[in-house]
Amino acid sequence: MKAKILEYSTRLGDDSLVLGHRLSEWCSNAPFLEEDLALINVALDYIGRARMFYGYAAELSADGRNEDDFAFMRDQREFSNLLIHELPKGDFAFTMLRQLFIDLFNSLFLPRLAESSDKTLAAIAAKAIKETRYHLRRSHEWTLRFGLGTDESRERAQRAIDQLWGYTHEMFDLDALESELAEAGIGVDSGALKTEWEQQVSAILTEAELEQPGEQWAVKGGREGYHTENLGQLLNEMQSVHRAYPGLEW
Repeated sequence: MKAKILEYSTRLGDDSLVLGHRLSEWCSNAPFLEEDLALINVALDYIGRARMFYGYAAELSADGRNEDDFAFMRDQREFSNLLIHELPKGDFAFTMLRQLFIDLFNSLFLPRLAESSDKTLAAIAAKAIKETRYHLRRSHEWTLRFGLGTDESRERAQRAIDQLWGYTHEMFDLDALESELAEAGIGVDSGALKTEWEQQVSAILTEAELEQPGEQWAVKGGREGYHTENLGQLLNEMQSVHRAYPGLEW
């Protein structure tokens, strides 16, 4: 069971690290200074979350690896993040609509993980819940500003929703590992969250006068290590210094 918890913790760390890096790309590029600082703070929340999950994975591995090894010394096929996290940041509407979908998911997922029989996973989730409440408040407010704003802001928001929707289904697909850990009271049955998530998404999009897409397409594969080319490009940039100077301490 220890090996399975290690893999589960690594998956959650991968989700957090990859999204945190994507958000960090807005540094000095956000629409205005206050938002620049806000996005970087959200990115730091995710990086901090990744450190906790990777630190726990390193502890379980007991093979000398540390959190940096999980972040910087694995190749694309070894990452198991959901595909929605690795998509390029796009325009500001794309980033914030992605955050809305992920924030709503985390607002449902993390309280259940906080009830895990694994005390470390539960403690990480309990800390992350507080951050997620702030993240969701921001992404909700921005969705309303886009949808109820100008014709251009509404158009950009709707385009982002249409582009992202097929990637949201993967958040609720359980594989054998996740099913086993959920049954053991360690992990979360994310599939059971889908109905409530869709209801909350629908309510916010209706409030913003935006349309929820149909079920025309869906992608998956991230948990099995099958990724878009975007992850490889992200890792090349993120890992370059560590791989060029392994073991370097600042």
